[in-house]
Amino acid sequence: MAPALDIAHLTKHYRMGHTVVRALYGVSLTVPPGEFVGLLGTSGSGKSTLLNLIAGLDSPTEGTLRVFDRDLAGMSRQELSEHRSKSVGIIFQSFNLISTMTASENVALSMMFAGVPRAQREQRAAALLESVGLGGRGQHRPKELSGGEQQRVAIARALANEPELLLADEPTGNLDSKTSGEIMTLLRRLNEERRKTVIMVTHDPGLAAKYAHRTVTMLDGTIVSEVIA
Repeated sequence: MAPALDIAHLTKHYRMGHTVVRALYGVSLTVPPGEFVGLLGTSGSGKSTLLNLIAGLDSPTEGTLRVFDRDLAGMSRQELSEHRSKSVGIIFQSFNLISTMTASENVALSMMFAGVPRAQREQRAAALLESVGLGGRGQHRPKELSGGEQQRVAIARALANEPELLLADEPTGNLDSKTSGEIMTLLRRLNEERRKTVIMVTHDPGLAAKYAHRTVTMLDGTIVSEVIA
């Protein structure tokens, strides 16, 4: 079976005027299907850049980046858009829900872009909200939901098109400790019961150690350590 993630000598440079910023430099990482990886590092370490490349939101300068044996480095913009739509589910720290839409509509939106018929979208959105503990909240808008509930909606949205890989960027960063624990338990359940591969960026070593199978620490655009739980 192909790795969920196979990265070799990955480099990302940004040019800012006459200055070249090295965001990633020679990163290599292999993640088997079904693993939960915690990606640690201080601000500027390169962890969010790496997550953006895996998500297909940016393209590498050099190196190999394969997700379930698909070469992202060689993909066109259209192919990267399809990758973001179907292969990965992205969970953001700030939830990124559309304020004018209900929870159900937020979850269904990506399915609309994927061409799923309306009746099927609505049925699946309801089932996903039920699966994350929000069965009675589908018609509520984000401002009517707590932070934890909004993040649950965001997780349901990330699952909408049955992605193989979940990418979570500081998913508990805006939540209190109790709600953070609930969200992490939900992510671990998705990993264990649905066999979703999870890559989670976090600044909290304790959180990564408790829930992830492996902790990968980055510094100055490189991986400096890996610890198996």
